[in-house]
Amino acid sequence: MKVARSVLYQQVAAELRRAIYSGVLGPGAQLPTEAQLMEDHGVSRNTVRLALGELVNEGLVTRTPRRGTVVRDRRPLLIYPQRELEPRSRGELREAFAYAVAQEGREPSQYIEVLTVSPVEEIASRLELADGELAVVRRRLRFVDGQPYNTNDSYFPRDLVADSEIARPGDIARGANRVLEELGHAQVRVVDDIWARMPNQEEAERLQLELGTPVMVYVRVGYDGADMPVRVAVSVLPADKHLIRYELDSPLESS
Repeated sequence: MKVARSVLYQQVAAELRRAIYSGVLGPGAQLPTEAQLMEDHGVSRNTVRLALGELVNEGLVTRTPRRGTVVRDRRPLLIYPQRELEPRSRGELREAFAYAVAQEGREPSQYIEVLTVSPVEEIASRLELADGELAVVRRRLRFVDGQPYNTNDSYFPRDLVADSEIARPGDIARGANRVLEELGHAQVRVVDDIWARMPNQEEAERLQLELGTPVMVYVRVGYDGADMPVRVAVSVLPADKHLIRYELDSPLESS
C-alpha cells in the first residue's frame, strides 16, 4: 500500500514535534540535517522540507543558512488579564506589564511614543468619541530580557488626560491606570476582545518575528464608575511568546 506524501511529512513533523515538546530537543538544539532525516525516515527531500516547513509555521523551529534548523526558545510570558486592575501595595507600584515580567524573574523595558491623534473609527467608536474629538495614544514597544515581546497602544480621550502625565512623553512608573484613578476615573469594568491573525509588515519588523509566526490581538476597553470608556488598549502579542490565562470564580447561586 502506497502511503500518501502528505501523511509521510506529517508523520516526520509529529516525531520532531514530540522530541521538542518532551525536551529531547531543547531550545537552541540543532535538528538533524535534511539528509539525515531522509535516511532516518526513508523519505524524500521534499517530504522532509514539508515537515520542517510545518514546524517553522508553528513557531517551533527556525531555519538559518549557517546553523540549519534550530529549536526556538519558547518561554512564553504568562499574562493574567484579570489581575491588571488588582490593587498592589504602595511598595509595588509598577505598571502591570513590568510587574508581570518581574514576577517571573525577568527584566522588562519599553520604548514609548506619545501622540495626539484623530483615532481610526474602531478606536473612536470604542471610546465613544464624537466626530472630530481627539485622543492621546501611548504607543509602546515592550521588551523582555532585551528582546521585543509585544506592542501596546493605549488610547485615552484627550479632554480627559490632556493635563496629566498620560499626555506627556516618558514612562509612568506607577502606570496610566493609577493616573486615571487619581483623575477620578478609576476603571471599574473592562471588556476584552481577543483574536488571532497573521502580522502585518510593520508588526513583523517591530517585533522581529520569524516567518509564519501568528499574533494575538488583545483589545481591552476600560470603563469608569459612570460607565464611560476611558481607555482602549490594543496589544499585539506574538503567539509563541505569550500565554493568556483567565481565572474565573463561579458566581454564588442565589438562595
